Amino acid sequence: MNVQSTIRIVVIGNGMVGYKFCEKLMARNKNQDPFSITVFGEEPRAAYDRVHLSEFFAGKSADELTMAPAEWYAENGIRLFLSDPVVDIDREEKLVRSHHGHIVYYDYLIMATGSGAFVPSIPGVEKDGVFVYRTIEDLELIQSYARKAKRGAVLGGGLLGLEAAKALLDLGLEEAHVVEFAQRLMPRQIDEAGSRMLQSQLEALGLQIHLNKSTQEIAGGECIKGMQFADSSFLDVDMLVISAGIRPRDELAKIAGLETHPRGGIVVDNFLRTSDPNIFAIGECALAHHMIYGLIAPGYEMAEVVVANLCGGSREFLPFDMSTKLKLIGTDVASFGDAFIEEPACKTIRYENKAKGVYKRINVSADGKQLLGGILVGDAEQYNMLLQTCKGKTILPPDPEDLILGSRGGEEAGAGVMSFPDDALICSCEAVTKGMICHEVGENGHTTIDAIKKCCKAGTGCGGCVPMVKDLIQGVLKQKGVYIRNVVCEHFDHSRQELLDLVKINGLRTYNAVLNEFGKGDGCEVCKPLVASILASLWNENILQKDRAPIQDSNDRYLANIQKGGTYSVVPRIPGGEITPEKLIVIGQVAQRYGLYTKITGGQRIDMFGAHLGDLPSIWEELINAGFESGHAYGKSLRTVKSCVGSTWCRFGVQDSVSFAIEVEDRYKGLRSPHKLKSAVSGCVRECAEAQSKDFGIIATEKGWNLYVCGNGGSKPQHAQLIATDVDKETCIRLIDRFLMFYIKTADPLTRTATWLNKMEGGINYLKAVVVDDVLGIGAELEREIQMLIDVYQCEWKEVVESPELRKRFSHFVNVPIKDPSIQFEPMRSQKRVKEWS
Repeated sequence: MNVQSTIRIVVIGNGMVGYKFCEKLMARNKNQDPFSITVFGEEPRAAYDRVHLSEFFAGKSADELTMAPAEWYAENGIRLFLSDPVVDIDREEKLVRSHHGHIVYYDYLIMATGSGAFVPSIPGVEKDGVFVYRTIEDLELIQSYARKAKRGAVLGGGLLGLEAAKALLDLGLEEAHVVEFAQRLMPRQIDEAGSRMLQSQLEALGLQIHLNKSTQEIAGGECIKGMQFADSSFLDVDMLVISAGIRPRDELAKIAGLETHPRGGIVVDNFLRTSDPNIFAIGECALAHHMIYGLIAPGYEMAEVVVANLCGGSREFLPFDMSTKLKLIGTDVASFGDAFIEEPACKTIRYENKAKGVYKRINVSADGKQLLGGILVGDAEQYNMLLQTCKGKTILPPDPEDLILGSRGGEEAGAGVMSFPDDALICSCEAVTKGMICHEVGENGHTTIDAIKKCCKAGTGCGGCVPMVKDLIQGVLKQKGVYIRNVVCEHFDHSRQELLDLVKINGLRTYNAVLNEFGKGDGCEVCKPLVASILASLWNENILQKDRAPIQDSNDRYLANIQKGGTYSVVPRIPGGEITPEKLIVIGQVAQRYGLYTKITGGQRIDMFGAHLGDLPSIWEELINAGFESGHAYGKSLRTVKSCVGSTWCRFGVQDSVSFAIEVEDRYKGLRSPHKLKSAVSGCVRECAEAQSKDFGIIATEKGWNLYVCGNGGSKPQHAQLIATDVDKETCIRLIDRFLMFYIKTADPLTRTATWLNKMEGGINYLKAVVVDDVLGIGAELEREIQMLIDVYQCEWKEVVESPELRKRFSHFVNVPIKDPSIQFEPMRSQKRVKEWS
């Protein structure tokens, strides 16, 4: 009997799933079996990342989106035909014919034809200016047409529709609309409350949302002029992107006589075989378990199943968890488990913060022991931990709300990722479990994120699992008794705390000196701002002088926050929130002169938006002349000390909170630290200044002041904890000195005080022993060190205003230091036009 030596595999479709099939087959086979692989792609380029397709409008090139260049296929012995779709499958002869006439025989055929955009049959849909949002070619057409359009709309308020809406913002249209047939955005992923929160976030970015709209006609002649709705309303637009859903690409399967579903999709069994046992279907073209899986993770799992079976295994594709985490136009959106279950079948816990744009919902079993599902909008940092808690049926803590609010007792809620079972899925994109990662760390010595990415692909997809992978690496090493050194990066073999001590002992004051003495190479975007922060925390010298300017974060580099569209915001310091009428008038005059948008911030300050780079020194000069100084809203430093009116005006106040807040803010202004710092002083226990949600907060009592530390009022709120009771002003200041300097010297980079305390061995009791009881005997040293920083403080804005050399940094063009009135501002990304030149 003749035995065929080569197994011939043909893949129809070169999308993400088709490519992943080839990659997994190459990785698993290791050249043991003689596979011959041929791939046909309909598009003119090799497989690219559709998940991040919207980044094309943010400047990412098609090459940067490519998953593997054409050379990769050749190096692995894979024949790749691009711009050459298969037009016929001869199942009797087991061959395919392509558009360009190529005939290729197969032993196994892999259908990875994906899906296409669903275009509803609306009169006028064929007009110029109407597009779908699916391929890079589609995006290039949209980009070209947008140059002559002013008002654009997207038909569809689901995931793809909102991604398309982001594209319209990036293209700088004057108006961008989202039209949705349903009563809310993303109805399949989030509930009504979450949808309202998402809608408010999107509207704040300039999108106009239209719900409950049924489009009856696309109006206009050859080109679109508007959209006519069933409720007789009309939307005036000159460009439309249709993103109303997808349809499986099953037309080739139908021609070949394969079984398909009346509503679309190639029917497959649990092994992903079609009605022809020699033909498999994977990805969005396959109907598995009576559904189309429209996410990339199940597509990758399908590819893995078919590869395993072709290589001699027997693996089934099981119903796939459709939990997902997304980032839509800068807003996190996630849902997991049974997200929509309602009481009395469960107990629902909700947290809503409209000021921060955050909505969280978890559904807990009636007995309070298990997490059933949930929804996160605005902050999905806890998604992976919640997902695994849900899937692993982990017993919940006594206070389940800690899962979304954070523990109020100084410890993290739950036992962390190391408590998960070995089969817990850590990286859903690549189907990597906790056990696989722990094995690579413990047995194969892969102890870095990069090493894990290379050996098992974890973290190479959406990247959302990277924090948990890092925790697993550290957890396994700790179990093995390995001392874990949290080094800065590959250029510095020291932790931040070690590096700070070395810089201080050796009196180093520039980045190059630090790099030459204790580093290697040229540095990177991780260590440069970290060293910049250390230098500022130790010496408090001007961050723009010597070689310090290039190593700053972008905001610090310009002493202002960079905003959407490339403009800057200006926030002058207003200690304690107290301001005179004369200073209010000056702010109004400056904002009016430079065409700035003004807003009262949550920290009782006035923020002015829309300033151009070249105007910043002039704006600062006017503010400084009126008695203002930098509010350091751009830095990892003290931002504000909020206050109530205290005993001066309030009938409940027991102490003068305003004066104390001003004193505290004046003392610590400009103090650089691992992360931003916020404070508040309340004049009584009614707590109008919200001091217990701050990094350090002070509350007046009849006998003095109570000091609270390590609170966080951000997206993961945590109450500050009491560290001193009924102390006088001088003692309170001394304890704050110690607390802040101890935090500055020991915290990891970009770590808020709340997280610092949560990870501190001994928690609040240890911190109190160090700060209040001085058990380490370093209290006096901490006080001296912070006093030195206070003594050398200089307003950075003023130094720029008074230094011609520093002012040069704020010119748009180095060879045109004076404003050129012929240069006009062109609004981009829906940015409103403001006055360019004074």
